[in-house]
Amino acid sequence: MTTGTRILGARFTGGETTFTVWAPERERVDLVFERYEADGGRDIRPLTRQEHGYWCGRFDDLPPGSLYRYRLDGDASLIFPDPASQYQPLGVHGPSQVIDAAAFQWTDEGWRVPPLERMTFYELHVGTFTPAGTFDGVVERLDYLWRLGVTAIELMPIGDFAGAHNWGYDGAAIFAPARCYGTPDSLRALVDAAHRKGIAVVFDVVYNHFGPDGAYAGVFSPHYYSDRHRSPWGRGLNFDGPHSAQVRRFFIENARQWVQDYHADALRLDATHAIVDESAPHFLAELTSAVRAEGGRDVVIVAEDHRNLARMLAPVAEGGFGIDAVWADDFHHQARVHTAGDRDGYYAEFTGTTADLAETLRRGWFFTGQASPRSGQPRGTDPSGLHPPQFVICVQNHDQVGNRFDGARLHHQIDPAAYRALTVLLLVAPHTPLLFMGQEWAATTPFQFFTDHHEELGRLVTKGRRAEFASFDSFKDTEAVPDPQEHLTFARSRLHWGEVDRRPHAGVLRLYERLLHLRQSHPALQAHGRDAFDVAAVDEQTLTLRRCNRGASATLVAIVKLSGDRPATVGVEPDLAHLLLSTEDPDIVDEPRPIRVDRVEGTVRLERPGAILLASVLC
Repeated sequence: MTTGTRILGARFTGGETTFTVWAPERERVDLVFERYEADGGRDIRPLTRQEHGYWCGRFDDLPPGSLYRYRLDGDASLIFPDPASQYQPLGVHGPSQVIDAAAFQWTDEGWRVPPLERMTFYELHVGTFTPAGTFDGVVERLDYLWRLGVTAIELMPIGDFAGAHNWGYDGAAIFAPARCYGTPDSLRALVDAAHRKGIAVVFDVVYNHFGPDGAYAGVFSPHYYSDRHRSPWGRGLNFDGPHSAQVRRFFIENARQWVQDYHADALRLDATHAIVDESAPHFLAELTSAVRAEGGRDVVIVAEDHRNLARMLAPVAEGGFGIDAVWADDFHHQARVHTAGDRDGYYAEFTGTTADLAETLRRGWFFTGQASPRSGQPRGTDPSGLHPPQFVICVQNHDQVGNRFDGARLHHQIDPAAYRALTVLLLVAPHTPLLFMGQEWAATTPFQFFTDHHEELGRLVTKGRRAEFASFDSFKDTEAVPDPQEHLTFARSRLHWGEVDRRPHAGVLRLYERLLHLRQSHPALQAHGRDAFDVAAVDEQTLTLRRCNRGASATLVAIVKLSGDRPATVGVEPDLAHLLLSTEDPDIVDEPRPIRVDRVEGTVRLERPGAILLASVLC
C-alpha cells in the first residue's frame, strides 16, 4: 500500500466496496453489516490481515447506504464504528455508512482558489450561523456574504461529535460531516454553491487531539496515542513513536479527503503548537507536502500557532513546514488591551500602546525572540522574511469571544466609535483579515462555549469551565459562567438575522461592506509587500496607516483614533485630496460627529475615536 493512495474507511468504486481499518494488535477483525430493519439483523464477514496491521475486505453486495461496524477479536462486546467513517447517520456511537463520494455532480470545473492576498476569511459555526443550523442554511446566506465582500468562508470543525451541538473541537468521527448539519452531499453542495458565488471554503481541522466521547480510534490501536507527549487535552497523539507512520497516514488521509472529495480550498490547522513531533520530517511538513501533491487543485494551508515561528512558513525544501499563513494573535491582543483594558492571562504580556500596536503590524507579530513577561523565556522568531498576507489578523474569532466567561464580543465591551475605528485598522492593513460571524453588523448575540455530552462527562466539563475562570483576577463569580451543557447556552449563541437591517447594526454593516470593497478595488491596496505600507503612532490614542502602490501611483492613508475623549489633530499631505470614507458618515452612525479635514491647514481633526481614509487617487 503506497502512502499516495487513500485506503482507509469504506471506499466504493467499480461496483465494489473496499473496507480498510488499522488494528495492528488485534487477532481478528470482522465487518458487521447492519440493517435499518427492526429485527436488527447482522451479517458478519471476516477481513484479511495485510502488512503494517491493516485489515481489508472487498464486497460487491454492500453498496452506498449500507450500515456497518467492525468487531474486534470475535468479541460481541467489541463492536465499534469505523474510525475513518465517511458518515455516521445515527450519531458517533452508531453504525457507519458507505458513501459514494464520486456520485455528486460538481459544477465548479472552472473554479480557481484566490491567492492569499485576495482572501478575507469569514469564520462561522454552522450550527449557530443560521436558524436552520445546517449546511443548507449556510447556502441560503451566500448571497449576503458575497455582497459583504467575503472571499472565503471558514467552517469551524464539521467532523462529527457526540451530542446534538458542539463547537466541533471535540471531534470523534473526523472523516464524517456532522449529521446534525447535513449529509456529505449537502456539504459538497455548500462548497459547490460557494464556488459559483466566487467564495472559497476553508475547512478547520483538528489534528492535535481526539474528542473525549465517541472517538474510537484508540480501541483499534493504542498506538494512536503517544507514550511520551501530552497535550492540553490529555494524552498526546503519536506522531514520532513506534507505529507513528500509520497514525500520520490517518490524519493525512483526512486532510486529503477534504481536498479531493469536498473540493476544500484551504485547511486551517487547529493549535499546531500542540502537535508534538521530534522526528524528521515533521508531521506538518509531511502533511503540507501530501496535500500539495493533489493534482489540479491549489490549496491554502493556515496554522493556528502562538509560537511565532517563521520556520513554519518556509518551504519544505528549505527546512520549513510549507504552511502558507498563520493566525497572528499578537495584533488581537494588543488591540484588546488598548480598547478594552484586558490584563488577565496572556494579555498581561502586552502593553496595548499605539507604539506597540504599530510595531506589531509592521512586524506581523510582536514577539520576535524577546523574553515573555510571564515566562521569562524567549518567544518568537524574526518575521522579516515573511509577507504581510501570511499573517492572519482579527479583532474577534471563536476563541477570543467564546473563551470569555460570558461569550461577550469585543463590541459588547467597548465604545461603538472605537469599534468602528479598530475595524478600519483591521481591514486597511495589508495582512489577511479574519472576521467572526456577526461582527460585521455588531451582533447583539454572544458566542458561548457549549457542549452536549452525556451526563457524567457533562458535569466534568461544567466544573472545569468554572474552575478555569476562578484564576482570573477580574472575575471571581464562577457561578455566573454559563453552563456549557444547558441548551440555552447554545441557543443564545445563534445569530439574530433580523438585526441586520436595523440601526445601529445596518450602519456598521455598511462600514464593513465599503471597506471590503476597497480592499478588492482600490489600487493602493493591491500592493502587499513590506515596502508598500507603514504604520506609525501619532500619540497615545492615534495611529496612521499608509498603503502605497508605486506601480499605480496610488497612496491611501488611514488616520485611526482608537481611544480618548480629547480631540486629535493629525497633519496630512496636500496630495491626499480624496476622502474615501469616514466612520462618522451619516449613513454609518446615527449621531455623527464629523471628522474635519482642513485643506488650508493640512490637518484632520477627530473629536472622538474614529477613522478616516484619504487617498491620492479616486477609484
